[in-house]
Amino acid sequence: MQRDYWPTIEWRDTDPKSLGMDPEKLSELEPVIKSEYSNINGIVIVRDGFIAYEKYFNGCGPDDAHHVASVTKSIMSALIGIAVDTGYIKNVDQKVLDFFPEYVPDAADRQKQEITIRHLLTMTAPYPFADWQEPLDKLCMQPDWVKYTLDMLGQKGTIGDFKYSTAGAHLLSAIITRSTGKSAREFANERLFKPIGMKEIPDFEMKSFGFDDLFGKNVKGWVKDPNHNSTGGWGLTLSPRDMGRFGFLYMNRGIWDNHQVISETWIDESTTMTPNNYGYLWWLREEDGIFAYVALGDGGNVICCIPNKDLVIAIASEFIMNPKDRWTLIKEYIFPAIMD
Repeated sequence: MQRDYWPTIEWRDTDPKSLGMDPEKLSELEPVIKSEYSNINGIVIVRDGFIAYEKYFNGCGPDDAHHVASVTKSIMSALIGIAVDTGYIKNVDQKVLDFFPEYVPDAADRQKQEITIRHLLTMTAPYPFADWQEPLDKLCMQPDWVKYTLDMLGQKGTIGDFKYSTAGAHLLSAIITRSTGKSAREFANERLFKPIGMKEIPDFEMKSFGFDDLFGKNVKGWVKDPNHNSTGGWGLTLSPRDMGRFGFLYMNRGIWDNHQVISETWIDESTTMTPNNYGYLWWLREEDGIFAYVALGDGGNVICCIPNKDLVIAIASEFIMNPKDRWTLIKEYIFPAIMD
């Protein structure tokens, strides 16, 4: 796909009609967001590389960064891809324990020794908790999050069964650090954020590890564990425009301004439909002939990429329990605005 400009320095916006979007339909978004999706702080819709729609709510603006929760996982996926592309990691079938030689598992614990990076990326590693009932509060109370997760890894269940784990994504962050010598935050700033014009994420010295420090209003920069590993499954703050940049990079199959930031192979592997509707830390969706890959975070944080419509939708939200599904908003108000 040929582009005549790249939003490295600044996004361009233009008349939605020239991008094949109905401005009248788009104008229906603001009232419905205010009435039904009131925790949305910002939304950016990018079509053909231009901003077709952008609105902010609850006193927020384009420069404000928001805690995007599990959208962090899709960023982590990109970092693993870059580490593979550049030879820091051999391939996704490397064993997880290869990166932690100081950790000695029980000799009888064969399953733990077979788990690979691919299993962490696809959420197919076994853990002792029931699916969707991961005890994240326990993780956050540990002095060593990595050891705690390695202890859990491989316990109960079977390799290959889908089980969503935020702690598993944290291991991927530790693997980035073990393989590159840099925190995920530093590696991302250098190899991912800077090349595509995203803001540099500053280091933030955490004073405590309470709920608001890890998940809520005190989250700044990129949260790190007590041993300074960037959190792998949440804890990153991004602006909606930068969320849009990241989605746009994937829409261009890893190319940015004639520079291959992430290999096309990695993008394809990450976003190819699977029986679990989950790629490499991306949710996959196919509905009414439209295929989307989506970075999803608690509270309704979303980067939704729809390749055959050249469309990226970035939504930053304040964390609340049980927010209204953003896919409903996209399907009922954004898809109908597409005129071609």
